[in-house]
Amino acid sequence: MNMVRKIGSDTTEKPVIVLFRHDLRLADNRALYAASQTGKPVIPVFVRDEETAVSTRPLGGARQWWLHHSLTSLTRSLEAIGAKLILRQGRTQAIVDELISQTKADMVLWNRRYDPAGIETDTALKARLLERGLRAESFDGHLLHEPYSLKTGAGGYYRVFTPFWRAFLGGPEPRDPVPAPAKLKPWIGEIASADLRDWRLLPEKPDWAKAFHHDWTPGEEGAKQKLADFLEDRAASYKNDRDLPGREGTSRLSPHLAHGEITPFQIWHASKSPAIKDQNAGLDTFRKEVGWREFSYHLLFNNPKLHEDNFNESFDSFEWISSARNFNAWKTGRTGYPIVDAGMRQLWQTGWMHNRVRMIVASFLIKHLLIDWREGEKWFWDTLVDADPASNAASWQWVAGSGADASPYFRIFNPILQGEKFDPKGNYVRQFVPELKDLPDKYLHRPWTAPAVVLNSANIELDKDYPGPIVEHGAARKRALEAYSRTR
Repeated sequence: MNMVRKIGSDTTEKPVIVLFRHDLRLADNRALYAASQTGKPVIPVFVRDEETAVSTRPLGGARQWWLHHSLTSLTRSLEAIGAKLILRQGRTQAIVDELISQTKADMVLWNRRYDPAGIETDTALKARLLERGLRAESFDGHLLHEPYSLKTGAGGYYRVFTPFWRAFLGGPEPRDPVPAPAKLKPWIGEIASADLRDWRLLPEKPDWAKAFHHDWTPGEEGAKQKLADFLEDRAASYKNDRDLPGREGTSRLSPHLAHGEITPFQIWHASKSPAIKDQNAGLDTFRKEVGWREFSYHLLFNNPKLHEDNFNESFDSFEWISSARNFNAWKTGRTGYPIVDAGMRQLWQTGWMHNRVRMIVASFLIKHLLIDWREGEKWFWDTLVDADPASNAASWQWVAGSGADASPYFRIFNPILQGEKFDPKGNYVRQFVPELKDLPDKYLHRPWTAPAVVLNSANIELDKDYPGPIVEHGAARKRALEAYSRTR
């Protein structure tokens, strides 16, 4: 804390504190909206809490980059309606206690979190505030339904997506979004606030995120624009185009959702606008993807160590292979399989990867290289701008075959055929693996089969300009199936 901000109204009037965490927006922020409706002075506080009562992971590097720019955007938005964002780092409970003592606030509001550490912290916070006779209230916003609200006929939680989604659609329609406050009543007083630059969220030497701005505009306005562009240009064709990485066919809303710059309620209701023409059921497919995010949190809520423990315990005895050489080749996009390498390079260059390709690269790491899915999950956690504690873990376990409603382990993606099917003209590979750009389509996804004359004309020397395959697909598939059979 090296900065003191004066924020303003009569200090004799007790203010309301609004805690921000992963909800960096004004619109459909029910905690902020409720605070504005009280007529009391409002003190918005962003808490960077990485010291919780249970073990948790700090944000990865890519999300820290996004957080810096999102907080900058939120600060400007709050200032425009009369409030100053206070930045604090430490334990949430201690920060709230200090602010209450300093400002005499009698109300603390926030939007609910659903990761295990967040739940434990906020549950304890609410109990302590209520014991003191203060008002403490939490609101929805991150999920369309509470993860404990959907139950099977036996009273348990859903482990398969299809019946979960059926139950979801059979329930009440998600609520309407609430508007952003037009004005907030400020509180006058001196409150210490950290300088965002001191948190050093941005990479420096080297600045591996220098190209991120070409792809992303962090903040609430960027989220609104992404949604509008998707609904106008790509929603109708989403059902088919979402699988083609060489085409701009997805919404790219995931990092905005991860940071709470937009809510699933806003997305859900915007996608149902009668003004949108959806002859091809693209929006039904899109909403189903929103449903998978909900299902992932449903799993995380009931399995707090989803990123660490196999959902299916039979995988605990699986014979993983530790290979620093192969893992590094995968991370750096040097496996010799162009669709895999394009995905890993896209991830490093942009902080994001196309969803179809995420499945391909995850399958390759787990099944071709027999490297533990947890190693891949950790890498994605650090390098994805949309790294999400529920979706990341659930999706890695889905590919591994160890998760809920998992892809069967014997489903092993052939990276050659996947490339030829979903990137037939090679637009995606040529963008991110430019050393192969002059290869004919026939050989693009299997360059090691190209005749020497073709490689020479494309200025490619295998194992120098581009690596040969680090494993042979047929042999790797056979090895994976044998390892799976031993586990079973």
